[in-house]
Amino acid sequence: MGLDMYAVSLAKDDNRPTTDFKLDEDKYTDLHYWRKHPNLHGWMQDLYFQNGGENEDFNVATVLLNEQDINRLEEDIKAKDLPETSGFFFGETTGEELEDDLEFIAKAREAHAQGRQVAYYAWW
Repeated sequence: MGLDMYAVSLAKDDNRPTTDFKLDEDKYTDLHYWRKHPNLHGWMQDLYFQNGGENEDFNVATVLLNEQDINRLEEDIKAKDLPETSGFFFGETTGEELEDDLEFIAKAREAHAQGRQVAYYAWW
């Protein structure tokens, strides 16, 4: 058990809501995976609720990340400004995730450059 976190790329759909949409397994590509990085999850959770998300627990709930979100996330990662987040079996963010987080940023930018959308969800 624990916090398993996923980023996926999806074919662009201008009618897709920014939160709480269903991921059809045959219609997305795995982009990135994190294990027990609660502060990043907290950042995504804030984005989710800012965009109107309704899943109180933010568990197996989806949120789209547009290019501006990715830019802001990169700034917050580099500034070590992710929100302190904790939860049942979440583990802890240690600061060693920087390189991996920036690898995700690069992958997300590439997906956007290819005309795809990027989404995040976590299972805990």
